Amino acid sequence: MTELVSTTPGLYPLPDWAKQTLSDLKGHQKHDLISGNEGSDIVSAYDRAREEVVSEQVDAGLDHVVEGQLRWDDMLAHPLTVHENVETGGIVRYYDNNNFYRDPQVRGELTFSGDVAAELDKTADLLGDESLQAVLPGPYSLADLSTDEYYGDEAEFLDAVSEFLAGEVDAFPEHETLFLLEPSLVESPPAEDIDAQVPEAISAVADATDANVVVHTYWGSLEEKVYAHLMDADVDAIGFDFVAGDRDQTFYNINEYGTKDDIALGLVDGQNTLVEDPATVRERVEWTLDRVQNKTFDTAYVTSNTELFYLPENRATEKLAALAAATEDELEVEA
Repeated sequence: MTELVSTTPGLYPLPDWAKQTLSDLKGHQKHDLISGNEGSDIVSAYDRAREEVVSEQVDAGLDHVVEGQLRWDDMLAHPLTVHENVETGGIVRYYDNNNFYRDPQVRGELTFSGDVAAELDKTADLLGDESLQAVLPGPYSLADLSTDEYYGDEAEFLDAVSEFLAGEVDAFPEHETLFLLEPSLVESPPAEDIDAQVPEAISAVADATDANVVVHTYWGSLEEKVYAHLMDADVDAIGFDFVAGDRDQTFYNINEYGTKDDIALGLVDGQNTLVEDPATVRERVEWTLDRVQNKTFDTAYVTSNTELFYLPENRATEKLAALAAATEDELEVEA
């Protein structure tokens, strides 16, 4: 029988009070965004906000709890925009939506940073016995969102990014799962000269932890060839967006090329304020698992398809509760 685990891919909206407080503390210009060298007042505000979103997840009953990535002004680009050998360039559209981030221009060696590990250390202290889930951009997406001004070769740059992320993971506190977010595999598929290298890069990051590793893809379905290569990655699960894109293509990929022993199901809309009923989410889980041929999964991570920071705080919180309730054993679903 498949174990259902409720979780999210992280990147939460700031609590409403924190938006105004941090706006006053940080300012409103590009150079006022997070750099990793913030003063004590800003650090304290983020610490308070982190404690709040962690408590919301625990209170909602989520099985795996994330840090929330509230400091990530630049979304998935954050681990590089705070790096000492990276300069932030102009504002760039974050995929095909109305969010923007500072272009991370890599101008030196991607040495160890420890920024994300410090966030997770604080989260682990808050959680006690609760299950911590770490979240990072996958190496391909992080490289895709960045500008290489140092390595000079796409393959070498991807290797450098994967080695950098692996070094960061090695410093993480104990965690139950690691979600590697790879929307660029959907939005900007790798070219033929690098596509076979992508699973190697992902495996290098996954090998840095003993936790279960999920490569979560979203904003549509993966191209057949991209998926076939992704199956070569040494990870425990692949995550699929069952809200956006071509679901038939996703099921074709899974049934044609197989999938891992675990799976992540993006079944709650991370960009729509409509809050799904838990029974509806559970029906989607069962419908989706039934469409996978000749396969029973050990674990199915039930999650939103995308990050939740697009939503108002109250709607994001309500979706956490819906995800948690949808995985409860006693939930009754109409036939």
